[in-house]
Amino acid sequence: MKYLVMVECTETDYEAMAGRSTAGGPTWGEKDLQAMFSHMGALNEELRASGELIDAQGLAAPSTTRFVTVDATGAPVVTDAPYPETKVVIAGFWILDCPSLDRATEIATRAARSPQPPGTPTYPVVIRPIDEGGPGEE
Repeated sequence: MKYLVMVECTETDYEAMAGRSTAGGPTWGEKDLQAMFSHMGALNEELRASGELIDAQGLAAPSTTRFVTVDATGAPVVTDAPYPETKVVIAGFWILDCPSLDRATEIATRAARSPQPPGTPTYPVVIRPIDEGGPGEE
C-alpha cells in the first residue's frame, strides 16, 4: 500500500530555520539544521535500502507559493502570496510503499523525532493512504 507522509510547519518556522529571529520559537543555528538534515538523511537512506521509499522532498518556503484558480469565464486567476488564510503548511513529504499503516506510522514516528532546538513548535506528521483504485473502486 502506498502512503503520503507529510511534515508540517509555518512560515515563521521557515524564517527561524533561515536564522531570522521570530516570535514563534527559537532561531535555528547551523548545528540545529545539520542535526535535522542528518536525521532525515539517515531515515531516507534506510527507506531507500528497504525499498519503501518512492520519493521524498522538502518544499520551499510558503512565501514562494502561487495560487491558480479560474474565474467564471475560465480565465486564470493567479495570486503570488504565502498562505494568507492558512497557518500550517506542508514543509516536506515522503511517498512510501509500505506493507501496512502500522509500518507507515513507525516511519512517521521516526520523522517526528527529528532533532530541533528546544522551544520549537511541534506539529503532527500526517499519514494519508494513496487511493490507487480507479473510479468507483475501493
